[in-house]
Amino acid sequence: MGEIPAVQAKKSNYTPKSVIHQKYGSRACYKIEEVRESVQNSCPGLAIPQQSTCLFRCNLQLPELSVTSETFRRKKDAEQNAAHMALEKLGIQPTTDSSRSQDAWDELVARISYLFSDEFLSWQHQPQHPLIGHFRAALRRETEERGLLPASIFAAYDMKINNLCKTINHKVDREPHLIVTLIMKAAGLSGSAAISLGQLWIWKQSLYSSDILQALTSQPLSSSEGIWIQAIRIPYSIEKPVEQVALYISSDGYFIDSIAQKLGLTDTSQILVSRTVGKASSEMRLYFSALELPVPLDSSLDDLLYAKAVTDGSFNERASYFSSQNIYGNAILASVGYTWRFPDLFHEDVTLGTYYRMLIGRLPNGSYKLSREAILLSELPEAFTTRSNWRGSFPSDLLGMFCRQHWLSEPVYCITSITDPVDSSEASQASKKLKETNPDEEETKYADGGSGDANEKESIALGGSFRCEVKILSKGQDLVIECSPEDSYRKQNDAKQNAALKVLSWLNKYLMKLDMHVEKLSSGETHGLHFFPENFSKEFTLCPSVHAGQLASVLRKCSLWASSCMDQLNTTQEHSACSFKIEGLDSGVFPSNGSLICISYVVSLVREGEHMKEPLESSDEFEFEVGTGAVIPQVEACVTQMSMNQSALFNTGLPPHDFIFAAAGDSLMSILLSSLDACFLEYSIFLLRVTQALEDRMEQALFSPPLSKQRVEYASRHINESCATTLVDFGCGSGSLLDSLLDIPTSLEKMVGVDISRKSLGRAAKALHSKLSENSDPAKPSLGIKSALLYDGSITVFDSRLSGFDIGTCLEVIEHMEEEQAHLFGDVALSSFRPRILIVSTPNYEYNSILQRTDLSNKDEDSDEKMQSLPCKFRNHDHKFEWTREQFNKWASDLAMRHNYSVEISGVGGSADVEPGFASQIAIFRRGPIDVECSENEDIVHPYEVIWHWNRS
Repeated sequence: MGEIPAVQAKKSNYTPKSVIHQKYGSRACYKIEEVRESVQNSCPGLAIPQQSTCLFRCNLQLPELSVTSETFRRKKDAEQNAAHMALEKLGIQPTTDSSRSQDAWDELVARISYLFSDEFLSWQHQPQHPLIGHFRAALRRETEERGLLPASIFAAYDMKINNLCKTINHKVDREPHLIVTLIMKAAGLSGSAAISLGQLWIWKQSLYSSDILQALTSQPLSSSEGIWIQAIRIPYSIEKPVEQVALYISSDGYFIDSIAQKLGLTDTSQILVSRTVGKASSEMRLYFSALELPVPLDSSLDDLLYAKAVTDGSFNERASYFSSQNIYGNAILASVGYTWRFPDLFHEDVTLGTYYRMLIGRLPNGSYKLSREAILLSELPEAFTTRSNWRGSFPSDLLGMFCRQHWLSEPVYCITSITDPVDSSEASQASKKLKETNPDEEETKYADGGSGDANEKESIALGGSFRCEVKILSKGQDLVIECSPEDSYRKQNDAKQNAALKVLSWLNKYLMKLDMHVEKLSSGETHGLHFFPENFSKEFTLCPSVHAGQLASVLRKCSLWASSCMDQLNTTQEHSACSFKIEGLDSGVFPSNGSLICISYVVSLVREGEHMKEPLESSDEFEFEVGTGAVIPQVEACVTQMSMNQSALFNTGLPPHDFIFAAAGDSLMSILLSSLDACFLEYSIFLLRVTQALEDRMEQALFSPPLSKQRVEYASRHINESCATTLVDFGCGSGSLLDSLLDIPTSLEKMVGVDISRKSLGRAAKALHSKLSENSDPAKPSLGIKSALLYDGSITVFDSRLSGFDIGTCLEVIEHMEEEQAHLFGDVALSSFRPRILIVSTPNYEYNSILQRTDLSNKDEDSDEKMQSLPCKFRNHDHKFEWTREQFNKWASDLAMRHNYSVEISGVGGSADVEPGFASQIAIFRRGPIDVECSENEDIVHPYEVIWHWNRS
């Protein structure tokens, strides 16, 4: 930029290090020492290597003394700490606020003086300062305002002035009027600038030299014709709609004049300019008119202006919400101005679509939708499972964006390493495993919590894990939100992303319920998240008023829409197992929980009774993980009933209108704004591919035949050995076991499935009906089946119609319950259902160490592919617990003893004689003598609902 004059380059020495430099100069010697320190270890007695972090310590040597700082993560913090300690020992008091403010005043006056100097204005061969363009445009005027500049543009386009004003009065951050008063006062003291009384003009006091005039006005115009720019008018009345406006800027005109004219101002000096809105690199700003300033000006100006504006109703809540500054009266949102990058006037259109996308982008849910370019389809997921399965901006990025948009400090993350409590005899083995596996290379979740009881310690795997705490602070460093989840993860990034997602989910919950008092949101809140009501309300003071007005359709209607979605979904599922119009051949490849699926889709706006169908949103390839809530409920319900290469069509009601406006192109905006009455959305979906869930992929890679098939073979062998003719499958899901049993010879005549998921039962009904209704081929083993039923109900609740079956199965189900529910199921099954034989399987937690070391990719494949295949600590993120062999044995033996059953422990995958046992551990319960009297007195209860019934006759 060239050499800056000494008066302009003068620095204010406020930091301890700068004070030391001022006193000692080069005689102050800073030496940085790197320190490796282990982070927190919950079991320091174990011989397990701990994670360490790199910290810095600084030694400061002065002629009189030497001091050593504490340890810090950043070198500059260590240096400042050492300088601070030295000042304390030397008895040197830090600079007071009053002297700091005076220094800033002197520098502000010097800066204004410099900006009107020939030296600044003659920088023609250096990078263009944005203010040069304003000087040039002002001097090209042919009116009486020639050469006059509004005071507000100096703070908006010169960061040095902005920072100095903040030092003088921190309230200028919120109140643009305060900056203008400071700049006007400084300009009056500068000696080189002149100001007007009653107006907010500033101009060069002395005449411009001919060289300066020639340099500023001789540059050829970029266009001989004027330009039209699309902008947005935001009325201060919340009842009036935001509207599109057009700005015309002549080739030799000043764009500030055009904006003033659009706001109905005859005095351009009254235009105030906000900070940039949106991205930091954007030139999008809010332009509005200044209020009448009281005289004399004092420090309470911001309070007076705000009180006056609230009283007369001129406070612009929507514009203030966008800029995090106090905006008064009508405002223009435009992307136009002079920049460092271009000597010509920069401009971009700001459309209504842009406005609505910015509006919903200030919501955690909306910003995720925008990152996925799926405003009408996607939702903020409920869980961060693995990096390889997450789509869209990461939670930490979304949270950072949210904080910047709402003028909060950047989130502060603190990641703590913990060591799982393992047996001392296992310490050396665990140490060896840790050396073999670099946790920074793993991409998957380490744990999903535990039961919270004494057994929780036993359900934690060997090796290290991480927890993450996140804090949200205001710009003034007041604590707003603090989140300290207890869940631990195998990778640091997973701990960070899940903590960020927890905060985002809570913020989304708040923004959906703005009519609820903020303190009530703490009731029933998830553990580990705390907010500070006073600070929170202060930072989000505009949310309730703005959202109650313009964002009512986004927020208040959003919860109603979500509720209606679920009601609609439940209603259609109650009436039909296949409620969506699905077409195409059944390929047999269905999504399941944890599957990563890819769809193509088109969402269209359809008006009932008319031939209007306008596409709003589409994607050729859209991926999401099933079971994480990453899409609206109807879409997930639909795709889980589809098989690969099938298409589907269904309709929904309208979401909040703001989402439609944000998704629609500008060409559709006039149609949408006219009327949305009698309209609905039509979703057209094609299922392109299905990637199996991580648990299924790793089991298939390690076991041949796959573990799921081994469990079916195990069950069918016991069915035939016992000559069972009746079977009930507890937690049948999509009917994979029942469907498999139809392909192999069995003695079964009647089979029943029970589950609480209607969509899974719908898929099961479709698959079973197709096989059972095929032509009567004597070679088909399924011909022995005379009756098949599917029930909707909880397996922890007794239904007398399923009492006394020959055999019951419950394969890989109980781990999806809470542990107390698993115990309840065992008691209900053996005391009330009382099958002659009950087979229960569940993952062996100890076998996970084998799965985690399994290389699921070829040796010559890229390492990223290997990272994506690494397993979770729990095999599925939906598992609530996983038992060790000891825990499972104790549960099974206690259960059998209480209910007069014998029990045999076995399993599939692996061997009982080789550590760590079977991959899936299985308990076979066999009923003892029945109490006939109790059996005859059994109550008749039918809480289950029949979803599907097939009978051979």
